Formats: sequence, C-alpha cells, structure tokens
Amino acid sequence: MSQGVVVTGASSGIGFAVAAELARAGYAVFGTVRRAADEPALIQAGVVPVRMDVTDAASIAVAQAAVREGLAGRPLFGLVNNAGMPAAGPLELVPLDELRRVLEVNLIGQLAVTQAFLPLLRAAPGGRIINITSVAGRAVLPFLGPYAASKFGFEAISDALRRELAPSGIRVVVIEPGNIQSKIWDKVEAMDISRYRSSPYGRVLERFKDAALKGGREAPPATLVARTVLRVLTARRPPIRVIVSEHAWAERLAVWLPDRVLDWVMGKMVWGKRD
Repeated sequence: MSQGVVVTGASSGIGFAVAAELARAGYAVFGTVRRAADEPALIQAGVVPVRMDVTDAASIAVAQAAVREGLAGRPLFGLVNNAGMPAAGPLELVPLDELRRVLEVNLIGQLAVTQAFLPLLRAAPGGRIINITSVAGRAVLPFLGPYAASKFGFEAISDALRRELAPSGIRVVVIEPGNIQSKIWDKVEAMDISRYRSSPYGRVLERFKDAALKGGREAPPATLVARTVLRVLTARRPPIRVIVSEHAWAERLAVWLPDRVLDWVMGKMVWGKRD
C-alpha cells in the first residue's frame, strides 16, 4: 500500500519537482494548486491535484477532506510545506500591507495547513513534516527583510513543532534552499520597484534586482531539492535541517560569521565602495 504525501505550492518550480519526484518513487502524491490551469501537468506527472489557498481556512478544510477521501484508507506519511511568495524592498519604505501579505502566505498559511493535516499524519507511524524555508531564514541580505522575516518565522515554527511533536514520533525537517531555478524568479522580475526610484535606495535596488535574477537563472535545477525531500522521507533517521545549495559551505559560513564581519561583507557586496 503506497503512502500518501501532500505537497503544497505544486504548480511549478520546487513544488512541482518535489511532487513529480515522489510520484515516480511510488508515493500517492497530492499536489496543491490555486488554479485549474496548473492541474493537467500534475496529472501527467502522476500527481493528484488538489485546489487550495493557504490563506483561506475554508479552502484548506476542503483540501484536507479531499486528501482524506483520496487516501482511501492509506496513511498520510508526509506533508511538504512549500507554498510561498517572494517579497523585497527597503524596510524603511515597504508598504505594511505587503509585509502582512507575505507573512500570511509564507508563515501563517504554513501553520494553518500543518494544523489541518496533522490529524491525518498522526495516523501514520513515523510521519514526516518537511518545511521548505530558505537560507534567507537564517542570514538576511539587505532589501530581503520582508521575505526573510517570513522565513525566520517559519524556522522558529519548525523548531517548536519538532520539539512539541517529538513524543508522537512525527519528524519535522527543515530544508533550506539557496538559489534554485524556479518560476519564482519570474515573479521577482515582475516586481515593481519604481516606487523606490527616487529614494536613497533607488540605484542600488536596480543592481540588486539584476544580480538576484542573474543568480536565479544560473542556479541549480529544482530537482536538487526534490531529491533531498525524497531522501528525507526515506531516511530511517532524517536530519533536522538541510541546506540545499550549489555552494552550501558559503551559506553555512554566513550563519557562522560574527555579525560585524557579515555586515561588512554584505555592505561591500551591496553598496560597494563608500566614502
């Protein structure tokens, strides 16, 4: 009997790659999407599409019921919380409604989904919750404050959940991708930063955005994360936290460096030479 896994945000990028990889491995995969147009590709990959909006409680409840029915008595072994959105801007000027939106999607929505599916996970011995956060959840670049705040918060929720659920046998694992190829970069490219053009951040923001897009397009494929998720699901003793990056050593260094040193390095990277 194949075990069930729910993958949120499965329409493209990391989510789609994870869902397709797990389906190929023999899991009964349910991939959540917000639009009907995203369903055919999942079906072709052997994934059952489920419509869900992580910010809508009624939508989450309907999705949970659909998964429960689709499992048809099979256990739900895994929940991969991947849904999310990008956000950027100088904290001095970023509209607070934008900050609220990214926290609602990337943080509160992830917990809402977890709460809804935990009763199904408890029925599977040794179930797994895999939270896709980001290396930005532990070291934040300038102008990524809104996004990083949501990921720092998701890291905290993951740590608390891991410790609270330990007696139940449910494992909580954090996967922290660095730059990975994904359609999220299309959203980054579409971001309107013209509102900041006349501010002290205008010129450097344009350079920052161009550099971020270049890094995203030259990044490793999303299958790198998908294979990591599969390893976590199949490991007898899964790791607590995994960095998935072409240069994982550099991501770890950013966490280990003293704050003043990291500030100096990031200042050089972002602002260049200053008088």
